[in-house]
Amino acid sequence: MTVEDPYLWLEDVTGDEALEWVRSRNAETLDVLTASERFRQLRDSIREVLDAGGRIPYVVRRGTHYYNFWQDAEHPRGLWRRTTLEQYRTAEPDWEILLDVDALAAAEDENWVWKGAAVLRPGHRLGLVQLSRGGADATVVREFDLDAHEFVENGFALSEAKHRIGWIDADRVYLGTDFGPGSLTTSGYPRLVKEWRRGTPLEEAVLVAEGKPDDVAVAAYHDPTEGFERDFVRRAIDFYRTEYFERTPSGLTKLDLPEDVEVSTHREWLLVHPRSAWTVGGVEHPAGTLLAIRYDAFKSGDRHFTALFTPDAHTSLDYYAWTRNHLLLATLHDVKSELRVLTPGPDGWAEAELGGAPEFGSAQIVDTEPDVDDEYLVDSSSYVQPSTLTRGVVGGDVEVLKQAPAFFDATGIEVSQYFATSDDGTKIPYFVVRPPGAENGPTLLYGYGGFEVSLTPSYGGVVGRSWLSRGGTYVVANIRGGGEYGPEWHMQAVKENRYKAFQDFAAVARDLVARGITTKERLGIQGGSNGGLLMGVMLTSYPELFGAIVCQVPLLDMKRYHLLPAGASWMAEWGDPDVPEEWEYISKYSPYQKVSADGDYPPILFVTSTRDDRVHPGHARKMVARMREQGHDVEYFENIEGGHGAAADNEQLAFRSAVAYEFLWSKLS
Repeated sequence: MTVEDPYLWLEDVTGDEALEWVRSRNAETLDVLTASERFRQLRDSIREVLDAGGRIPYVVRRGTHYYNFWQDAEHPRGLWRRTTLEQYRTAEPDWEILLDVDALAAAEDENWVWKGAAVLRPGHRLGLVQLSRGGADATVVREFDLDAHEFVENGFALSEAKHRIGWIDADRVYLGTDFGPGSLTTSGYPRLVKEWRRGTPLEEAVLVAEGKPDDVAVAAYHDPTEGFERDFVRRAIDFYRTEYFERTPSGLTKLDLPEDVEVSTHREWLLVHPRSAWTVGGVEHPAGTLLAIRYDAFKSGDRHFTALFTPDAHTSLDYYAWTRNHLLLATLHDVKSELRVLTPGPDGWAEAELGGAPEFGSAQIVDTEPDVDDEYLVDSSSYVQPSTLTRGVVGGDVEVLKQAPAFFDATGIEVSQYFATSDDGTKIPYFVVRPPGAENGPTLLYGYGGFEVSLTPSYGGVVGRSWLSRGGTYVVANIRGGGEYGPEWHMQAVKENRYKAFQDFAAVARDLVARGITTKERLGIQGGSNGGLLMGVMLTSYPELFGAIVCQVPLLDMKRYHLLPAGASWMAEWGDPDVPEEWEYISKYSPYQKVSADGDYPPILFVTSTRDDRVHPGHARKMVARMREQGHDVEYFENIEGGHGAAADNEQLAFRSAVAYEFLWSKLS
């Protein structure tokens, strides 16, 4: 404990004194927010959405099977299962159950939460299943036989840690984990990657590559595509700079590429997506371009890339996905989705529309199976249109596979896009979703603004039930720091320019009031993680703009964020507080240091999770303790489980969501 921070003891995640403090704060908050019949109805309504049987069971295709992980009221921890296309087309597919996580948790008396599985290609018989206790990022790993529906006796197995593991072949894996002292980076991720052979002790795993202690992480992966088998190593220097190496029998060969590019390979092709302008082969390509070259030609020294996509002032590349013979591009035009298909041929790359995106909506390529054919699955929705899952084959017909039910009446709801003007003159887009008669109701503004994450329009049954159906207006701000207009939109608001993201969000708030959409007293805001930091800054720097705030799994103590779980990996986003000139600009907005007894703040609810090993719960705990000491109106809820999502299953998620919406509604309406 120090004079500067008397609440360091609250960083002791599971300490008796800290948890007793948590339980006391929870009781105070829940006694107020959960006692009414309105809360119970809201919670049950949200749970209906989360557990609804008519939800689309989203799938990924591997070989001839379609895999799905499903949670509902009867299976809160979930079922890992698979089916065939023929069955998936039916209203009630016949699912082959691979693993029942609820049954496993009961049998082993563990609070298992599903964290995914890596399945060996080709063949898809063996999987590396990852399970978390209570939803933490740290997992245990167990090898699973998908045909036998059981864990492999004496198979690959790892105890709890933040593992990075992937198949090489049936008897070898690449593994990054906690091998002992010095094997992790300061961010808590693997610094070493090794090749581990079946049946041998972990201590005998062969070192493949190692990074520096202050790197983010090192990982290796194997591409098993027949005829194009390759092995690669990624050394993540920071969140946005990476070195790529090909692993060959003679050792590691570094790819001659800038550190701030994203790289991928598919069969004979190498794709490069630079985050800043790059001059190569005598041509300057702007940030956000997608470039292609044949991999063997690149290795031989050729640097004449083909530009497959070039951004403009309104359009950016969102992501891309390969089928067997085609490249699918998803772009954003003023934050609205557009899909294209590119096809390499003897005369270059041909381009055509793929279609499928609704107005003011998004179209997400859910999955492809590039090992096999040109099938693709697309999920399209908007703020008022439930999801539609379609299946297509490039150049062929498109069929609707699944249609999600509507969870709220969208009749008369208007969706509009506006642009606010930020302090430096930049136009900031935002969407307004407004039901009939909402003029006198509360408004909820959501934002994130970091890590190049784009907030695109999509259907939200929980938001619809909890907010729109009650007469509330819902707003999403596409502020800088996100990826809505590509890497440059993000880079405009990192480190010393972070304040621009905050100014953008405040500009949207002012614009909502200026347009008569809401008033300050009826404007609430919500955000989590990096968006939780955004909420903390709004509280301490722009309190006059808002009537209430919900701040979820937040970063708030920016003086110590890099010393807490995974925090060091984010210094490329916010800066290093141990460097005086960087702390100078961070300190101007760090909420924990900025909050004052003299401040006039709107009521705020902090939500976090004990089991969050990504963003430490100490951020929220300490902020609440300090604000209570200063006499402010502050509420707190910490879920004892749940990881970074602050909920381990649908019951917990429904409860947590209802607490947040009840708080906002009670303060704003």
